Amino acid sequence: MHALPRLIVATRNAHKTAEIRAMLGGRFEVLNSNDFPETPEVEETGSTFLENARLKALAVSRVVDGWVLSDDSGLEVDALGGAPGVWSSSFGGVEGDHARNNARLLQEMAGKSERGARFRCTMVLARQGQEVAHFSGTVEGRLIDALQGTAGFGYDPLFIPEGHSATFAELGDDVKNSLSHRSRALALVINHLENLE
Repeated sequence: MHALPRLIVATRNAHKTAEIRAMLGGRFEVLNSNDFPETPEVEETGSTFLENARLKALAVSRVVDGWVLSDDSGLEVDALGGAPGVWSSSFGGVEGDHARNNARLLQEMAGKSERGARFRCTMVLARQGQEVAHFSGTVEGRLIDALQGTAGFGYDPLFIPEGHSATFAELGDDVKNSLSHRSRALALVINHLENLE
């Protein structure tokens, strides 16, 4: 029995790890930073998604053996000059508080007619403290002015992807995973890894 190649996701976020594992469909053994107590806590001090993803990938790949994948992602809103961007998870003032983040976004968007937005995901693949490659995926869409749906997380209840009439939170994980920014970036990662085999 040939062992699956191992991919270590540089995150402690179980939701993100599960999403990546589902998208990879059994092609890799997917672990994360929680599986390696020696992995450092990495402060995301970058001003871009790429800088933050690179910080995480390099730090973790220095202490674990195998392919390390990190991502940084968020929501870019045209009417807000690209905000919240890299500050998407703390936009409401408390890191990871989705309700506060959504409340602030609704407040900032009140009365604005320009509703265009995108989710962007940048991924960095690293090994032994070296960046191997980086990839980016986006999904365009628009914001609505009230929460709709209960699936997903983050800004999903406010974001309708292009070509759909329901939010990511209404479309459910299967549809979201098939067209999300993360799945688009991950498809490029898979292609790259398969070409290295």
